[in-house]
Amino acid sequence: MTENKRLHNTSEGPVSGPSDFSHAWRALRHRNFRLFFGGQSISLIGTWMTRIAISWLVYRLTKSALLLGLVGFAGQIPTFLLAPLAGVIVDRMDRRALLVWTQSLAMVQSLALAWLTLTHRINIYEILALSVMQGFINAFDMPGRQSFMVKMVEDKADLSNAIAINSSMVNSARLIGPTLAGMLIAVSSEGWCFLVDGVSYIAVIASLLMMRLPRAMMERATTTMVAQLREGWTYVANSAPIRTILLLFALLSLMGWPFMVLMPIFAAQVLHGGPHTLGFLMGAVGVGSLVSALALVLRKSVRGLTKMIPIASVAFGVGLICFGFSSVLWLSMLMMLVTGFGMMQGMVVSNTILQTLVDENVRGRVMSYYTMAFVGMAPFGSLLAGGLAHAIGAQRTVMVSGVACILGALWFWTRLKGIRKEMRPVYERLGIVPISDIASEEGAEG
Repeated sequence: MTENKRLHNTSEGPVSGPSDFSHAWRALRHRNFRLFFGGQSISLIGTWMTRIAISWLVYRLTKSALLLGLVGFAGQIPTFLLAPLAGVIVDRMDRRALLVWTQSLAMVQSLALAWLTLTHRINIYEILALSVMQGFINAFDMPGRQSFMVKMVEDKADLSNAIAINSSMVNSARLIGPTLAGMLIAVSSEGWCFLVDGVSYIAVIASLLMMRLPRAMMERATTTMVAQLREGWTYVANSAPIRTILLLFALLSLMGWPFMVLMPIFAAQVLHGGPHTLGFLMGAVGVGSLVSALALVLRKSVRGLTKMIPIASVAFGVGLICFGFSSVLWLSMLMMLVTGFGMMQGMVVSNTILQTLVDENVRGRVMSYYTMAFVGMAPFGSLLAGGLAHAIGAQRTVMVSGVACILGALWFWTRLKGIRKEMRPVYERLGIVPISDIASEEGAEG
């Protein structure tokens, strides 16, 4: 606890000295996290290549906004349906073994996409079926990875830094992957993107197998799955900070994040480009997201993060509205920078607060609800976005999405006082907020 207090009570905000910069990457001193960082850095580039390739493939085959939304729905609805059960299983299983299985199955799924596409046998039904398969995998993989994060970082004071570094890694891949995919599709076929993705899973599987984990991690729960399911729901429902963050997350996932499925339409119809234009747009989202994540890496404390959630949501919404008005590539890319920054800022901050607040014995179940809000609501959003784009156009659809994000941020802001009040005892126990601060600063930030 002494070490945690020392790290959490340091000043926050951007830093500039060499030692401070080194401090910003402190989570990498943990061997298991370094292995994870290396393996995931490679694998995620392939993942983002596949995301771009599959959306362009669907659009090339069908020219349908509705089917773009339907594929997004098929790939994410299993997460919504299975997330609570998956959280229980994550809390009962050896999380490393679970992740090895999910990553291996994801590799099979990507290689199947590659084979069907490169042999010119792919059709929309096979894309839908393989998207559903990926959704089933993600339902277990995402809460598993989120829960495993705390096991890779022995010093819990480094957890928030690990989450921010992980997000930086994700967004570096978001920057590199779409750019590579756009170029590869332009000169060859979407199938090569799927093949690269399939091979890239070898890196993360190898990193998981090389980790040295304590025997205590293999302990399993003795209560029934039904009891654990009920316990997880009660824990989330009774915590105002967790409940409110997840509700806002669900709204953003429903109304905001599905703008991604409409990107091929903006690239082809609004901006009159091709796969390289799609790569530029997604790369701009990646740059904004990466800048956002790096800004959070430089923080030394989780104090003051709660107010950043509604601010980030407003930035996300404004970026979407302005993007909807644009018909010029440079302006659209600029708005994607803003959108990516706001989207990632809200996501990382929310994840950090949840991981800090949650008790270890229910971490898998809480992170499954996080997955449900983050990914599980997205299928309905993808379907809604595809339907709206079919009816009123892609540009008006993202404008409506942006307004919804701003309204959600205003709702969250009205609940900040109550959220902070409930968070303070937890932060005091963890040494994040000293008792003297709580006693003397009634308006202290959460």
